[in-house]
Amino acid sequence: MRLNGRRQSSNVSDRRGTTGRKIGIGGGIIGVIVIAAVTLFSGGGITDVLHNVISQGGITMGDGGGSGHQLDQEDQRLFDLASKVLAGTEDVWAQEFARQGWGEYRCPKMVVYTGTVSSACGTGTAQMGPFYCSADETVYIDLDFFRDMQQNIGASGDFAYAYVIAHEVGHHVQHLLGTLDRAHDAMASMSERESNRMSVRLELQADYYAGVWARLDDRQFGSIEPGDIENAIQAASKIGDDYLQRKATGREMPDSFNHGRSAQRVAWLQKGLDTGDPLQGDTFTPDYDQL
Repeated sequence: MRLNGRRQSSNVSDRRGTTGRKIGIGGGIIGVIVIAAVTLFSGGGITDVLHNVISQGGITMGDGGGSGHQLDQEDQRLFDLASKVLAGTEDVWAQEFARQGWGEYRCPKMVVYTGTVSSACGTGTAQMGPFYCSADETVYIDLDFFRDMQQNIGASGDFAYAYVIAHEVGHHVQHLLGTLDRAHDAMASMSERESNRMSVRLELQADYYAGVWARLDDRQFGSIEPGDIENAIQAASKIGDDYLQRKATGREMPDSFNHGRSAQRVAWLQKGLDTGDPLQGDTFTPDYDQL
């Protein structure tokens, strides 16, 4: 991904090395992500995630801060990448909101942390992966997640990392458009199965918005290089609920899916990349089986 000469966002707060306690993972990061995803989108909050993961033997807390290693050149490179990608989302979505007549785009903040972090949505942990909190309009990310993507699920590359960030910003776009709140209000009165299905619709639309951003960013800045799209598609295919559940437990539990199957995530990301049009990302009208 071409980012040389690109500006960095002024909306990034660097809390690395100043937050959290050392965390040990039992059963691997993939299992923790599955527990976290199921909890969050079954109506639970981030504090519920932490409770459920601990209760299932997923996390043990110990003394000490940070992510367990000293910051190095790769940490700084990833920080610069995250800051530049966030800036790219600011440029693209501000322009698109104006073009669509959606009003002024309010840029989200990003907190880069190590270990654990406090947010307006509760306590977050690195092992949950990046998350967006609409209560404080902030994306939270521990950059070690990118290392874990490569080591644990075989997904890597700067454009794949940019996709992860753009997906979280996609939730911010949903928040600004009212989609996120309407969906969450509806989920509060749904069964667990139907609530999970609504969550899948939200997540697939965030994937679509990530693809839209990537296409528009490339048009504006020429950011996509050969192999980039393949890396993002590979990442999307490795974070589908079916793939993660099979990897963690050896079986699928479709009624607990809350982000979508790998094939669905790839398809909606690809559609966003192909169209570059936020108006073609309706994941709420089609029948669930047609997503």
